[in-house]
Parts: sequence; C-alpha cells; structure tokens
Amino acid sequence: MTTTHKGQCFCGAVQIEVSGEPAGMGYCHCESCRHWSAGPVNAFTLWDPAAVKIVAGEEHLRQYNKTENSDRRWCDRCGGHVMAGHPGLKLTDVYAAMLPTLEFVPGIHVNYAETVLPMKDGLPKMRDFPAEFGGSGETVPE
Repeated sequence: MTTTHKGQCFCGAVQIEVSGEPAGMGYCHCESCRHWSAGPVNAFTLWDPAAVKIVAGEEHLRQYNKTENSDRRWCDRCGGHVMAGHPGLKLTDVYAAMLPTLEFVPGIHVNYAETVLPMKDGLPKMRDFPAEFGGSGETVPE
C-alpha cells in the first residue's frame, strides 16, 4: 500500500497529494530560499515529480523562475507557497510545512556556507550541494 500525504496552500484553494516516500528531506540555507520563504532556513522534502499531484486549484498556481534551478510555485489567491520544481535534479520540493502528516526526518543541510541560523544537530552540513547533485560535495563544520 502506498502512503499518501495531502497538503494545501494557506487559503486551501490549491490542494496537493504526494505518494510514496520522499527522495530526501533536509534544510536549505541559501540566500534564495531564505528570501523566498521569508525565513532563516527552508525545510524541504524532495519527490519524484510523478509522485506529486495537484488535486484542486491548479488554475490558481503561478510560477516564478529567478534562475533555471527552481520553478517556484504559489497560490494566486493567498500567496501561499506550495512547491518548487528543480528541473536539473528531476525532483520537486514540496515544502515540509505543506505536508502535516509526513514525519519530517531531515538528513542533510545544503548551502550551509550561507547559513544565518546555525543548527547543531549532527547532520551533515554541505558547503553547497552533494557532488551527485552538481555541488562540490564539501562539508563544513557545525
């Protein structure tokens, strides 16, 4: 049996479902994610795009691409952030807060060299991204 988690934007107009297990979970500390989220860190869950479905309100989704790395999507009614596609990685980030029934078990910090909120949790702290995702693969101290 496949596990399904449901989420929605701030007003509920856009509703999504994810199925199966995420490809990864963690925290991004890059300036771009911080600026987009209006927070000091972004908690992400990465999924195969085929596992992410818009079940209601697709007409309310808007998209912005500051760079070719992230297709950021939000609701045009409430402004609530929903997800970001990462075409180069062939993954979709459904923001962890969007999935209240998913147990968030982070495994990594990415772009930790840019952090403004040091987190001493024993998880690997990548300078940028793991090598398999096009980064340097370098870690930095907590």
